[in-house]
This record gives sequence, structure tokens and C-alpha cells, in this order.
Amino acid sequence: MPDGKTRFLIVTGGVISGLGKGVATASIGNVLQAQGYKVSIVKIDPYINIDAGTMRPTEHGEVFVTGDGGETDQDIGTYERFLDQDVSRLHNITTGQVYRRVIEMERNLEFGGRCVEVIPHIPQEVERRLKAVAQGLDFLLVEVGGTVGDYQNVLFLEAFRAMHLRGDPIAFIHVVYLPIPGNLGEMKTKPAQHSVRLLNETGIQPTFIIARASRPVDDVRKEKISIFCNVRKDHVIADPDTPSVYEMPLVFERQGFTRKILEHFNLPYQEGKMQPWEGVVRTIAQAQRQVRIGIVGKYFDIGDFTLEDSYLSVIEAIKHASWQQGAKPRIQWIDSKEFERDSSRLRSLEEYDGIIVPGGFGSSGVEGKIGAIRHCREQGIPYLGLCYGMQLAVVEYARNACGLEGANTTETGPAPHPVIDVLPEQAQLLAAKNYGNTMRLGNCTAVLAPGTLVHRLYGRDRVVERHRHRYEVNPAYIPQLEAKGAIFSGRSPDRRLMEFFELKGHPFFVGTQAHPELLSRPQRPHPLFLGFIQAALARQQPAARRVPAAA
Repeated sequence: MPDGKTRFLIVTGGVISGLGKGVATASIGNVLQAQGYKVSIVKIDPYINIDAGTMRPTEHGEVFVTGDGGETDQDIGTYERFLDQDVSRLHNITTGQVYRRVIEMERNLEFGGRCVEVIPHIPQEVERRLKAVAQGLDFLLVEVGGTVGDYQNVLFLEAFRAMHLRGDPIAFIHVVYLPIPGNLGEMKTKPAQHSVRLLNETGIQPTFIIARASRPVDDVRKEKISIFCNVRKDHVIADPDTPSVYEMPLVFERQGFTRKILEHFNLPYQEGKMQPWEGVVRTIAQAQRQVRIGIVGKYFDIGDFTLEDSYLSVIEAIKHASWQQGAKPRIQWIDSKEFERDSSRLRSLEEYDGIIVPGGFGSSGVEGKIGAIRHCREQGIPYLGLCYGMQLAVVEYARNACGLEGANTTETGPAPHPVIDVLPEQAQLLAAKNYGNTMRLGNCTAVLAPGTLVHRLYGRDRVVERHRHRYEVNPAYIPQLEAKGAIFSGRSPDRRLMEFFELKGHPFFVGTQAHPELLSRPQRPHPLFLGFIQAALARQQPAARRVPAAA
């Protein structure tokens, strides 16, 4: 930016949660980035937790791990995918972080004996954090979790109001829900009007309103929103349902949203800058074949509803790899506890082209997962194990190929053969119940063994992947596992930690201690997922449905 200033775009939500603010925010960042501006995004979560690391996936969606080991909100993953940009833990701010820092400053006498109060000191800390991230950027987008009117949001909104008052270049973007009641068949704007009024009560007037609905908002409703919400009619932007969330940047661009944002800041706009992203969307639209993938896990249900957010990055990585190979994935959730209740149901896995066991914690559903892994191994079904999915693949192989009866992970309790065990340096923290700092987190390097499938898929000798786990393959059992055909195709540079596991003579049987799904992008699908989907598509050929030789 010629003047060296960072422009702030504050994105709030109204009426209901789960509107898709994350996708809208990421899409705005995408179109501004296409204009050549330096852009990044911060997510504000108003909960007291320091980070998302200790929350259940069904409570708040998946925990997205950043390269520097931050355990963050799943929206950070959406930002990385849309911007093709790695961000740090500083891009996720929580109320807990803010209060903890202010209290630490008070204890360290950094306030010089003054009375420390909620206002102005809490909003000032919010502003300090945002401006630290904003260094060197043209635009910083800030998505505020929850909805306007929540008690938890008030101090963050106060920070933005104060920044605007002091002259920081800001635009406020309010995402509202426009329901279409089935008995009326008419889009209603009244909830949006009330939401904007709540926002006005905090001293903030939206610059733009994004109208989220199942179909595009029409001119009649735009006019009504403009009149009652005090926003220019051409600043009411439609956000309808689309076949893929990756279409949203183009939906915004077609409405001139990018140009209008830049005009607000008196910045130049260039035509025809979305061609690369148009290519991404074209690839998605042209996918014709279907590939059926089963995900065997346990973080699916909350009450009577199934939540895809628990494994959001896994789903997106499957899509990226499938689209690049001209396929549309049909993803089926499989509750591993069903196999524990009735082992005959394991035969249903043969209906799928490939099976994934993703990350997880604890003992619930573990035996069902192990049964599913064994069935995939013995029946030649392409299998990809992620983190816990690799650990349980090692457990299964130790039991049924190596004859180590009772082999297990110590995560589920004591075992006669602890083939998966806790990292020694974490044992004391676990004993003290200090669970918030007990994992191997963030970027870790692995050295790949030449001649292995994993080495061929990556096409290089060393790789960096993101991790989030406490347990590792027990080195004491490596000789026995390898003697029976297990291949540890990637290890840590000091060769102490097993990072990848694979089997020969199988169409595709690969496990990784890492979370490769976190690095997949629509423009650059992850190599492990590409190889997995390739094997899954090959399984659709009758000749490929063979049973591998028993280990």
C-alpha cells in the first residue's frame, strides 16, 4: 500500500450462528488478494478458553492446527484454503487470551499502579493484537465469532468502534440471515433489520450487508434493507447457496463487491483478475465420475444431527484430490461403534472405494475402528489412516499379523503389548492433569525411505507435516513389526519417531502420524490424498477388487 496503512474489514454476523461467515470472509480475502493486495485474516472467538485445543469436535467443530502449533478454530483452515496461505496462532484471538494477557500485565506492574478496568484496557489489548498481525498488510479481515447481541462480543465490538473513532481505515461488513418460511414462500428481512439495530447500539454502522439466504436476494428486498438498515442499496450483497463454497469469490466478484470495497478506501480496481480461481471452479464443475469414500470415526453426532464440521479438513482434502482426478466424492459417515455392536456389518465396507480412519482421542469406538482397519487390510480396500488412524493400523497389524495378543495403545489403558505409547516427555504433564500443553503440535519434519509408496507420492526425501498427538509407535516393537512386513516409510530426522506406515502387496494401505489434510488446497491437493483417491478410483475396475495375500 503506497501510504503504508492497513485497511481493516470487520465481519460480524446476525440473526443465527453458522451462517457461513468464515466462507464469506475468506472469499472477500480471496478477491482482494487477486487484485494484488497483501491480505490476511484473523478470527475472534469470544469464548473464555485460551484456544480450541481442549474442546470436543462436536462442541465447536474440528481443531485446526497451524504450522507454529496453534490449536485454532476451524475457520482458520477455511482462510488457509481460500488464500493458499499459512497463518500463525496469532490469527485466532479468544477472550481467554485477551483477559489472561491483561491480568499478566497487571501482575507485572505494567500499568504503573493504575486501576485496570474492562474498558478501556480489554479493548486496547484486542486492538494491540490486531495491529501486531496487521504489520506489512494492505488488508486485515477480522471475523467476529457468534452473532451481534451476544454478551460475549461486546468488548470486541467496542474495540472496533474505538478504532474507527480514532480514524483507522475500517469498513464494517454485517452478514445477516434472510429466512424464507416454507408456509409463506417469501424472503423476510425483519430479522436482518433487528440485527443491524443491535449492531447500531454498539456504535457501529455497517458499510456493507451480506444477505445470506438459500437464493439471491432480489431488488425489492435490497431496497427494503437499504431503507431500514441505512445502507446503500448497491452495498447489499447477495450470498446464496452454491454447489461449492469455492464459487463464492466469483459470486461476490460478479456483483462488483471487490470494486465497491476498494472504492470505499479510494483504491484502484483491476478487471479480469479472477481467471486462476475461475480455473479452480471449472475443475470442480467438470468432475463427472463418482468415488465413494467412507470415514470411520466417532465425532459425528450431536443430538439428532450429524455434524460434518468435526472432520472438515478431511472432507475438503478428499474433495480437492477427487476433483483434480475428475471425480465427485460421495462421502459416507460410518460410526465405528456400530461394528462393535455387530461385527458382521464390517462387510458393508466393501461397498466403498476407499476408507479413511481420521484423528481422534480416547477409547470409545476404538475396537470398531480396529475391526474396520483389519477388514480393509485383508480385503484389499484402499485405506488411509490419519494420526490415530495410523496408530490403530499399527495396533491391528501387531495383533493379527505379528501375533501380539492384546496389543494396544496405552491411550485406552494398560496393555500387555503397548505398541503405541505416550511420549516420555509428556508423561509428567499428563500425570498432573495438565492436558492443555501435552501434545506434539505443528510442523514436524520426516525423512522418507526411498522406494516406498509414500516417497513416490511426495516425490522428495524430506517433508514437513502438521501434527497433533501425544502418543507414538513404541520403538521396542519396531523390529517385530518390520519382521512381519510392516514398512515405516518415514521417520523423524533422528529416526526415533515413526511418521509413516505402509504395507506392500496392497492396493493402498498408508498411515501417517501427521494431519496432511491441514495442508491440502483446492489448487494443490495433498499427495497422500491424491494417491488414496487414485487407488479408490482404480478399485472401481473389477480386476482391482482382489484380496491381497495374507501377511
